[in-house]
Amino acid sequence: MTTRFEELDWKPTPIGDISLRRRRDPSSGDDVYEVKLGDEFLMSSLFTEGEIALARLGLAPLAHRPGLDVAVGGLGLGYTAHAALQEPGVRSLIVVDTLGEVIDWHRRGLVPLGTALGSDDRCRLVQGDFFAMVREGRGLDPQAEERLFHAILLDVDHSPRHVLHSSHAALYRPEGLSALSNLLHPGGVFALWSNDPPDDDFASLLASAFQNTAAHVVEFPNPLRGGTSTNTVYVAVKGSTGR
Repeated sequence: MTTRFEELDWKPTPIGDISLRRRRDPSSGDDVYEVKLGDEFLMSSLFTEGEIALARLGLAPLAHRPGLDVAVGGLGLGYTAHAALQEPGVRSLIVVDTLGEVIDWHRRGLVPLGTALGSDDRCRLVQGDFFAMVREGRGLDPQAEERLFHAILLDVDHSPRHVLHSSHAALYRPEGLSALSNLLHPGGVFALWSNDPPDDDFASLLASAFQNTAAHVVEFPNPLRGGTSTNTVYVAVKGSTGR
């Protein structure tokens, strides 16, 4: 049992002050981990269904296919990465996060899934700007710039329309989606988490860069507001010969 509220870490970063907090939920008595960027809440361990669904839905088109190499953009509290490692067939996982502070939380065991990710030999945490790596054609693996992946799962921005930094917006345009597609094997999958409802305009852009696309609505209970809330997971499959 922890104290009622603790700030486990706080650091200034190029995109704002980031903090990791742990508090005790008064109704359940469980520890809740929260990440804030400035005054804005980025994520909470109260709401992980969308992050987990990103891995499950993103890897579903590759079911029963062995030897999968997967990349995740955005480490956060680690729920997408952890869920990906539970999926059968995953051979390797690279998780790219722009903030070394977030990676450090996992390595220091400050977050619940840090030990599980750190002890899995298939998983490697990489500090880097996911969006710049795609845009500049550097690839997502600093050790092998031309490496292709079977799946790329992205959970950084609130949605394609509500980005954390203006430099991210280019990824959600035709050129950015095309550059991302080039990092996938034929038949590979790009999956994206969004806090907004399905966006028809973005879905059309996605369909212009990938062969098969879908927007899945993930519903989950919201103990803070009561009732339920939803996230969207976009899944896009690259064609076997390109688009």
